[in-house]
Amino acid sequence: MASLVSSSVLLHLFLIISALHLGAAARILSEKDQQQQLQFQYHKGPLLSGKISVNLIWYGNFKPSQRAIISDFITSLSSHKSTAQPSVATWWKGTQKYYQLIKSSPKLTLTLGTQILDENYSLGKSLTNDNIVSLASKGASKDAINVVLTSSDVTVEGFCSSRCGTHGSSVGPRKFAYVWVGNSETQCPGQCAWPFQQPIYGPQSPPLVAPNNDVGLDGMVINVATLLAGTVTNPFGNGYFQGPKEAPLEAASACTGVYGKGAYPGYAGELLVDPTTGASYNANGVSDRKYLLPALFDPTTSACSTLA
Repeated sequence: MASLVSSSVLLHLFLIISALHLGAAARILSEKDQQQQLQFQYHKGPLLSGKISVNLIWYGNFKPSQRAIISDFITSLSSHKSTAQPSVATWWKGTQKYYQLIKSSPKLTLTLGTQILDENYSLGKSLTNDNIVSLASKGASKDAINVVLTSSDVTVEGFCSSRCGTHGSSVGPRKFAYVWVGNSETQCPGQCAWPFQQPIYGPQSPPLVAPNNDVGLDGMVINVATLLAGTVTNPFGNGYFQGPKEAPLEAASACTGVYGKGAYPGYAGELLVDPTTGASYNANGVSDRKYLLPALFDPTTSACSTLA
């Protein structure tokens, strides 16, 4: 299971974890072995391919307008409609480089699948990891990614304290890939909705205007995008990742905090700005949507690749 640590603290935590990891490894590994372990590499496992439905399980209180922000984003990933550039679909094509390196086929296509509403909090308002898997199992188990989205009044084990979301796969006969992301608007927007909220840690800079005028949901889009990229390229823990398997850096999480050229800690990078709303974004979607999406790690150049 790969977790998405909050963007504002991930770099700091990664440096600490890396230092501890390398300190222990130094006693048993040569310098060359250490270097190889930290390289972004393919671990010989399958990547998701073919036609995959992205099913959305909405847990808690979400307005229809909020659900539309996420569903339009999913539709935008593989949209063939004429969309202004740079587009969400162009961003998503960055994941194809992982498939090309291992000559994987058939081609991956994501489509918006079933949307399931659980507005009555069937498992309560305080969820465990097992609860998340249980909710994810409500979606299809074949050719699917089941995405659990929890509302701002739901607490989830580890949410805000160590992660903004996670992805993994079920164990047993009904094996499926799943993603979970929480709405951090009232719990920890400085951790899980940066750069639309000032970070709790690190360099302080004015928050950016959210492109869909919803800090919580625009933050969720960033985290859903990050985890979908990780899911398709490392669905079962043996695909593409960097560092230890227990805390991997994946296609997008390897570039946490990078959204445009010239990004550095506390600065998201050079972005497009909507002249009417003042919102910052780097990708256009269907229905005239605008989104801010993370950079993707390019395995051919070993660098973070941005749209803007």
